Amino acid sequence: MNNFDEAMLYLEELNKFGWKPGLERIEKLLKALGNPEKTFKSIHIGGTNGKGSVTVTISKVLEEQGYKVGKFISPEIYNIRERIQINSKWIPEDKMIEILSDISVIIDDMKKNGFEEPTNFEVWTAMCFKYFSLEKIDFGVIEVGLGGEIDSTNVINPLLSIITNVSIDHKDYLGDTETEIAKVKSGIIKKGKPVISGSTNQDVINVIEKKCKEMKSELFRFGLEFDGLEKKFNEGFSNFIFQNKDYEVEVNYSLVGHHQIINGSVALEAIYILNKMGFVIDMNKAALSLAKVEWAGRLEMIYYKGKRVLLDAAHNLEGAKNLALALTDIYDYRKLILMVGILADKERQKMIDYLGPFGDKVIVTKPNSPRADDFRKVGEYFKEYSKEIYIIEDVKEAMEMGISLLEDNDILCITGSIYMLQEIRGLF
Repeated sequence: MNNFDEAMLYLEELNKFGWKPGLERIEKLLKALGNPEKTFKSIHIGGTNGKGSVTVTISKVLEEQGYKVGKFISPEIYNIRERIQINSKWIPEDKMIEILSDISVIIDDMKKNGFEEPTNFEVWTAMCFKYFSLEKIDFGVIEVGLGGEIDSTNVINPLLSIITNVSIDHKDYLGDTETEIAKVKSGIIKKGKPVISGSTNQDVINVIEKKCKEMKSELFRFGLEFDGLEKKFNEGFSNFIFQNKDYEVEVNYSLVGHHQIINGSVALEAIYILNKMGFVIDMNKAALSLAKVEWAGRLEMIYYKGKRVLLDAAHNLEGAKNLALALTDIYDYRKLILMVGILADKERQKMIDYLGPFGDKVIVTKPNSPRADDFRKVGEYFKEYSKEIYIIEDVKEAMEMGISLLEDNDILCITGSIYMLQEIRGLF
């Protein structure tokens, strides 16, 4: 593997295998790499929504405490190297090439011996763990890719596990009901290790509680063992009181939204538990660090040529609910121009039932994904709510149309697929 383009082509070729269940491939690959996942302390974060927000928040807090922190997230917004970071710096191209070259030799050997070829995400996971091991990080904050129990990240033995919440998504892989999905996501719970959950759904909590009892793991629940009490919002901050039985602090969190108060509270509870485990952490400094968290495309307000553009990756039903609540409670505007691109395997009609009432004018576009299917159908769902609907396939043209429709005190809200947000964020 001689250059970065070759490395990207190699990873792209692995995409043809899609998602495959089981941990056998990743375990064999990691063993051949010397089990790098065992060389650093980790925190494992799963959930339907919010796991990225919690991952970047915990990472930021630990970095500000002086630790060397690895972070694994997906998908990316800016650049594919963004998936693997140490102290918020993306993995360098030369490191990717070096580690991927070693991995490709191992995979060739696996295939020669009749073993199944790892998937794209499994290779990303192995590359991440090897990089973290080589760089001798203090903590690895690891976001689950899909589900939990048989996700390739579930080979780690973390200090604690986090399940942010559970809602309906990826039904083809995870199950048809929230309780079925909760069972899959509870698979990241490890014996005797603390578990934190931000879920407020009692059926989901019942599943997590049962798994915790089986694993003899202590459970910390939002609204019970810890809480986040809303105070106020503006376009750049969520202000709340974090509290548990021993500690209370007022927080300005740079991620906006009612749901982000839960995510921020989950992250702070995780930091508090690490403090109680004996890690050197200044809790007051930790609370201040929440004001410095950066997470693009999550109720992110951009000022473009004096106009307000709100980017939000509301890519599933729960995300649409959270966005609708924010548009009701947090933002002031004369008219809202809504630009939407939603993948076909999402609950499109239900999502539009939440977002439709806010769109004075609507632009429907096509996310850059084979799962976009008949994107024009989204426009049909909006007809109940808006008389002015534009169908524009090209994302850049759609964005330019949205900007042109803005008048004073309007907001252009661009939402839906993260793949679309990747393209949009690049245009800004």
